[in-house]
Amino acid sequence: MSPYSSRSAPPEPLVAAALLFLTLTACAETPVSGLQAPPGFEVASWADEVPNARSMALGDEGTVFVGTRTDGRVFALRDFDRDGRADKDWILAEGLNMPNGVAFRGGALYVATSGQVLRYDQIEARLDDPPEPVIVAELGAYRHHGWRYIGFGPDGRLYVSMGAPCNVCDEPDFGTILRMNADGSGREVFARGVRNSVGFDWHPVSGELWFTDNGRDMLGDDLPPDELNRADEPGLHFGFPYCHGGDIPDPEFGGSGACADHVPPVQRLGPHVASLGLHFYRGDGFPAEYRHQAFIAEHGSWNRSIPIGYRISLVRLEDNRALSYEPFISGWLGPDGEVSGRPVDLLELPDGSLLVSDDHAGRIYRIRYTGT
Repeated sequence: MSPYSSRSAPPEPLVAAALLFLTLTACAETPVSGLQAPPGFEVASWADEVPNARSMALGDEGTVFVGTRTDGRVFALRDFDRDGRADKDWILAEGLNMPNGVAFRGGALYVATSGQVLRYDQIEARLDDPPEPVIVAELGAYRHHGWRYIGFGPDGRLYVSMGAPCNVCDEPDFGTILRMNADGSGREVFARGVRNSVGFDWHPVSGELWFTDNGRDMLGDDLPPDELNRADEPGLHFGFPYCHGGDIPDPEFGGSGACADHVPPVQRLGPHVASLGLHFYRGDGFPAEYRHQAFIAEHGSWNRSIPIGYRISLVRLEDNRALSYEPFISGWLGPDGEVSGRPVDLLELPDGSLLVSDDHAGRIYRIRYTGT
């Protein structure tokens, strides 16, 4: 992942240090070609070689942990010199079954595979020699929507998505978001009717859970929409498989009144955009108008005649109402339909910049506001 190559005959130490500094600075400040951002924002590469980069979590000492879905590995990366680019990386685990979900708490890294939640204790002190994992929970492995997203809520409990094992089916033990204590005890269903959430966050002010949800397939190009949902209490049902998008009865499992008793989305997102990572911006690195607004990584459609998504979108909110739904970063989908990247997750750094993982390009980008 180094942005520079070693030389066969290195120059004098001081000259080498100067050249290295200039090279790193240039790499950190060079925007990624083809990506469009609002005026004043810059998108640069933070790490170039992170195969199948998916969910991300931040450690207490600044380590960025990255899960994967098809690669089977879990990575750790650090930017020691704080130049806006990772300069060291580690492989913490390999050969795992879709280790998509990662979360950090109390010095430990939690990794959700398809069938388990694992915990790696004191991980930042053992990056060079990772410990054997502790099994926190058994989940039951399956392929279809079997990759997990996890995160710790303000209540200190671990939330785990359990995607439906199908395109559309009525399986009451799936299509849920679970929550449990950090040791795996006290497991319960927090939300139902969730087809497949691969991104959630808690509102910085209210502490309420918000999550994205991927709409079902095979209803045509424009139905149903993906969803941005809000769960202000446990026990709510968000419609799947009976109702989609708040007012679209499913042709197989719906019927008269199918949408009446289910919670509609706060915002209907694009159909088949594959909305994944969700993040409420908390820092002060962006202009004030972005604070506490919702950023969503749209992975991009795979089954639509005209592809859409492949972008970071922004939902502007006021009092839990969506005011707008608009592109924020775009350009991963070219005018002729060529795909250069597929954004997955969002992670805010202490300096107020925002990381974006890309499992297609095997890359992590950094978004920052420069004002110029």
